Amino acid sequence: MTAHTHETPPAGAEGLTALPGTPLAEAVVELIRPVETPSVFNHSIRSYLFARLLADRLGLSAGSDYSDDLLFTACAMHDLGVAADSPNRQRFEVEGADRAAEFLVGRGVSASDADQVWQAIALHTSSGIANRRGTLCLLVREGVALDFGGPMGNEYVEAVSDEQADAVHAVYPRLNMVGSLVDAIVAQAAKDPRNAPRYSIPGELLREREEFGRTRMEHSFRSSRWGN
Repeated sequence: MTAHTHETPPAGAEGLTALPGTPLAEAVVELIRPVETPSVFNHSIRSYLFARLLADRLGLSAGSDYSDDLLFTACAMHDLGVAADSPNRQRFEVEGADRAAEFLVGRGVSASDADQVWQAIALHTSSGIANRRGTLCLLVREGVALDFGGPMGNEYVEAVSDEQADAVHAVYPRLNMVGSLVDAIVAQAAKDPRNAPRYSIPGELLREREEFGRTRMEHSFRSSRWGN
């Protein structure tokens, strides 16, 4: 089946932070909330809210140009590979993508839609590649990048105003997101050599933590738009 979508939420703080409210979205939240840290969970939800703002800026409409349910699912589950119940057998982006696709197929979502989500999650750390693999991949990659506030590289920084960001952060605070996420990625990467290929994001974060005690990602966030 095709995931159900809803119209773009109304303007204003309440509409800005509204989640899809569909059975699929509710099931996603029920799955990820208990197994992710509050910081990583909030980051995942903010990535969706920022991706939706970017879609509006690009003139894309939910239901015609993209599926809002699939966008929410991909953003919300994009860091599921570092969750507490992760199998820890491959790099976190692929592990999360596999889990998301299996979850979707198990709920009756078509294999083609599940594969779109798989690609969006697996490629979300791949700047210059995700952006060329369709609307969903682009929105997920750039929604995540927007929540990083600059250091991941983001050509759509103006898609989120300070006022919009303040409204989102009031509901989903950052809670030292960068440090918490790096901790989770490094912990997952250290459990199996297959989780941390050299020159991959998890591989380099693990190497930098082991060699220097602090990663370049953490250092760069001193000058990020959001500060952490």
